[in-house]
Amino acid sequence: MLDHVFTDAIGALRDAMENALLERIAMEEQFQTDVLLGDLSWETSYGLPGEGRPPKVRADVSLYWSTWSQAAFRSWYLAEELPDHPSIDIEVGLRIQRLANPPEPEKVFSVLPEESAPLGEETLERSGPTVETLYDTDLNALEHAIEVTYEGVYELDEETLADGSLLDEHFKAMGGWIASVLVRLGDLDFEFLAPSERD
Repeated sequence: MLDHVFTDAIGALRDAMENALLERIAMEEQFQTDVLLGDLSWETSYGLPGEGRPPKVRADVSLYWSTWSQAAFRSWYLAEELPDHPSIDIEVGLRIQRLANPPEPEKVFSVLPEESAPLGEETLERSGPTVETLYDTDLNALEHAIEVTYEGVYELDEETLADGSLLDEHFKAMGGWIASVLVRLGDLDFEFLAPSERD
């Protein structure tokens, strides 16, 4: 296993999600590197247990590690100097899908806080919603979806770089928070299509 702060953060977030009893959507997980620039990204998706495929509500989580952060981390690792704090960009997309009718954004916003649970000393901030409609070739609407994204930056100080177990402490609230907002979204009064009706 790689001994790197970015993979440690991935492990901490994965543990937080599993401790919250969320169900990982295995085929959605990706670890990618930009071969030209060197940036790393990790993406995964979680849903509530027992909702079928695809689940009616899901969380799409992305962590992004830039070459700038890698250079700062390498400088600290080799020389134990930290002129700049490396950081991980974090995005959590909360999605309601398999909707039979166009969603009302006001109803979704009414159950979503403006900020996430604490992530160390930071929080993620809520963006505006995106509404989607899937059509067939005759332009008949088949299903609808709405997504709201939370975004932020998690800075790694020297103490966290030296002690990776602090990542577990900082990320642990995210699993419970994501599980609770998925439950709230799933409880909204929307008409959902059955999983088999999507195909």
